[in-house]
Amino acid sequence: MMIENTMANVSSLPSDTPASDDRVSANGEADALTIDRPVPTTLDDIRTPVEDDLDAFHTYFREAMRADHMLLDKITQYVLWQKGKRIRPLLVLLSAKASGGAPSEMTHRAAALVELLHTATLVHDDVVDDADRRRGVFSINALWKNKIAVLMGDFLLSRGLLLSLDHDDYTVLHTLSDAVRRMSEGELLQIQKSRLLDIDEDTYFRIISDKTASLISACTKSGAVSVSDDEALVERMAQFGETLGLAFQIRDDLFDYSEQDAGKPVGIDLQEKKMTLPLIVALRDAGRSERKRILKIVDRDDKDRDDLREVAAFVADHDGIAYARNRMESLAAEAKGLLAALPPSDARASLVGLTEFAIQRTR
Repeated sequence: MMIENTMANVSSLPSDTPASDDRVSANGEADALTIDRPVPTTLDDIRTPVEDDLDAFHTYFREAMRADHMLLDKITQYVLWQKGKRIRPLLVLLSAKASGGAPSEMTHRAAALVELLHTATLVHDDVVDDADRRRGVFSINALWKNKIAVLMGDFLLSRGLLLSLDHDDYTVLHTLSDAVRRMSEGELLQIQKSRLLDIDEDTYFRIISDKTASLISACTKSGAVSVSDDEALVERMAQFGETLGLAFQIRDDLFDYSEQDAGKPVGIDLQEKKMTLPLIVALRDAGRSERKRILKIVDRDDKDRDDLREVAAFVADHDGIAYARNRMESLAAEAKGLLAALPPSDARASLVGLTEFAIQRTR
């Protein structure tokens, strides 16, 4: 029911106004949430309320990655070396603390499970996409080939499942397992629709809700459920994560039309014939002949730089980028508004800051 309600809210949002009942000011800050304490703006400051809990998470994560097999150990050390931002475990920990309870051992295990599942999906994605780099470093399949990469992803997935099962964390396990199901369904739907080039805005939101928002929602829900039995609170935190995840993915899609490499090659979505919100909106606004011309370019298997520039210019001229940015900011405002019912705390302020970071990030 939560996803249907969220998608109904998304589809009814106006494209040029925030949706947080006057909780958002002109500079994008949630007024009702910032009067009690400042909102952190950097990731280091956002992490501050759960710094000790992040250390506990890392212990669980490293222990779950431990392997006696020499090759497995070598690959896991390579994975651990790529630290990344660890946004998802951070969301678990902050959501637990913002929900009114100190993060528990279950919270720390949930954060580790989230990161294990997320890492496993990235390893598998690189195989599916035949990608040789991720965030500027060689992917596992580039170094050890596809077969080993697939098995490594399976290993990470199994370690995450065992971490929860060994401690009877069934609610968290169910939450994350459902997210993995939705992620797979969203990926398959995107592949199907990309072949036909017939994705409309509603279908786009269904895809990114399953592909991206489901895991972020699982993070915030797992954090809440690890410290609270309040079903309404847990549902609110799940909806917060879902809405944040939609905004997060739109920001990611906008990188495809930027001038600089943001961790993935510029134009990679277009190269893979992925129809994202800026392009969908621009095509909707275009005349029949222009739409046909652009779709013909998008459908080419090998696009050169001139092709990518032509599509990018078309999207900008038809306000696709502006529309997507407005939608992203409206969703971020809605996500912040969902936090208003939580008690004031540094953790809640960090969740507000993390929401803003998600839409302002440059990579």
